[in-house]
Amino acid sequence: MGYDGAVLGVVIVYIGLIAGFFGVVSCLKPLSWLGVRTRFQASLLLGTGFVLVLAGWFLPATETRVVAPRTQLDRFVPVYQLSEFHSIRIAAPRERVYVAIRSVTADEISLFRTLTWIRRLGRSSTEGILNAPPHEPILDVATRTSFLLLAEEPNHEIVLGTAVVVPAGWRPSGRPTPEGFKALHEPGFALAAINFLVEDDGPGATLVTTETRIYATDASARRRFAAYWRTVYPGSSLLRYTWLRAIKRRAE
Repeated sequence: MGYDGAVLGVVIVYIGLIAGFFGVVSCLKPLSWLGVRTRFQASLLLGTGFVLVLAGWFLPATETRVVAPRTQLDRFVPVYQLSEFHSIRIAAPRERVYVAIRSVTADEISLFRTLTWIRRLGRSSTEGILNAPPHEPILDVATRTSFLLLAEEPNHEIVLGTAVVVPAGWRPSGRPTPEGFKALHEPGFALAAINFLVEDDGPGATLVTTETRIYATDASARRRFAAYWRTVYPGSSLLRYTWLRAIKRRAE
């Protein structure tokens, strides 16, 4: 399992959230064991947490460019500012692993319901990847609702994409297409793509990797999504990990 350099922003945000939490508690009852003995000190701790959260949210997200495309994900998102990468080794041939990727359901993914409930802030929502039916393959739910199938090479790679930030009042002029996704560079958008890539990793074994990339078309969209991304990143990372574990269990 690997991490993007932008995790620094996540660390700053969560140090700020923790400091803010203890600041709030100390305002009610100073935590002497933490060195906070007065409500003034508690207020300083709360203010420090707030500043750290803002600093983490607005930390610039550096741009990455793929020089030599190797995967379909490279071809659809060759430039991106935020990303997340995970991998797992599975003791099964890649044909069986690919079927597992295509077949795994929400109820097979540990903590899926809990993490998506938190992501929705406990609110009800329409059917989609954050509120998936229990026995339908999760990738089918995604492509039937908010995601577009960008590319698929059976037994090797599948790539899905969606717009996570759009300009106010924007409406699509027609049916989304993979080529349209690739060509979208107008200001105000942030596009997300996720892939699952399977490769041989020795006799009877397969390496599965999944990467999520975010490409923002302008600075405003980048700032908006970076703040969100750095807040949800720990849950997103845990979900990807449990997703890969579910694929492994099904394939093996």
